[in-house]
Amino acid sequence: MQNTILSLLLVITLAFGQSHSKEEVWSPFKFFLGAWQGTGKGQSGHAQLEREYQLVLGEKFLQVKNKSIYPPQEKNPKGEVHEDWGMISFDRTRKRFVLRQFHVEGFVNQYLLDSLAADGKAIVFVTESIENIPAGWRAQERYLILNETEFVEVFSLAAPGKDFAVYAENHFKRRR
Repeated sequence: MQNTILSLLLVITLAFGQSHSKEEVWSPFKFFLGAWQGTGKGQSGHAQLEREYQLVLGEKFLQVKNKSIYPPQEKNPKGEVHEDWGMISFDRTRKRFVLRQFHVEGFVNQYLLDSLAADGKAIVFVTESIENIPAGWRAQERYLILNETEFVEVFSLAAPGKDFAVYAENHFKRRR
């Protein structure tokens, strides 16, 4: 019986391990690898942006490090520095990409890939959960690839029972 269970676990592990090569799994996100800089505008005002994407932990995860610097301005008199870290993984059981973001304010957003355009130039993630915010809120991240060196990210929020409204729009250019 124990040998049968071990054999079954080995078959399952091999099947999952061979279902997608690392190259195939990350192909929708290869464009983003590297360092980016840009500008943003939204409810907190105008920002200077820095972002980096890299495959980590044996290329099992795509790590995202983001920093938005809002100087003092009319919409944000004190200014602020927003940071968040993200990890994208491929959930083989659900056959879906999952994005988890950890924000300096204490929010933890868990998104599921909602849509990926056939040409790969539009990617949409929608939250399945948000920690440390009242129940019912939702968030959406849209990425629109403009060309080989630029993309736009649109972050939207939806209050309970409401439609998504743009909170911030960020324009990135490849730094390296």
